[in-house]
Amino acid sequence: MTAIPAIPAGAELATLGGGCFWCLEAVFDEIEGVLSVESGYAGGDIRNPSYREVCNGDTGHAEVIRIVFDPKRVSYADLLAVFFAIHDPTTLNRQGNDLGTQYRSVIFYHSDEQRLIAERVMREQAAEWRDPIVTQLQPVPEYFPAEDEHQEYFRLHGTQPYCRMVVAPKVDKFRKLFAVMRKKAA
Repeated sequence: MTAIPAIPAGAELATLGGGCFWCLEAVFDEIEGVLSVESGYAGGDIRNPSYREVCNGDTGHAEVIRIVFDPKRVSYADLLAVFFAIHDPTTLNRQGNDLGTQYRSVIFYHSDEQRLIAERVMREQAAEWRDPIVTQLQPVPEYFPAEDEHQEYFRLHGTQPYCRMVVAPKVDKFRKLFAVMRKKAA
């Protein structure tokens, strides 16, 4: 398994779940001010779950991403705006054909400040959706990195059918809606 990276001074963490972590990771990797994104599991009942265990839906974990970001370059509220734009926060335990509690929409907050920001953003987002938002808001539980083969999945396997049909459209949507937030080409 991948080691959890050290958090640079002044950086913050965000932990979000909104369907398959490959989709979220691919989008958040492109945001200016995001220092790293790691796919993992949180919110379940066992320690060090495997992908197979989580996918079976028996552990209670959600597929999540852990974001290390520089709040001087991108705000937590802006990260949440992207989060709500690239997944459907009104479908309970489902994103497209991915079905089960492991695909739930969830914000795991790391501080009271993040909780307050998330509550505000969720109220604002409620006006944007026809159906009620079912995104859970919970304190961050223990987090476990996903196996190495799940890290940077879209970058490494972008031509794979799931990536072309599910991940790529979310990345394209982000690029169109949030062009000003994209990392500059090196």
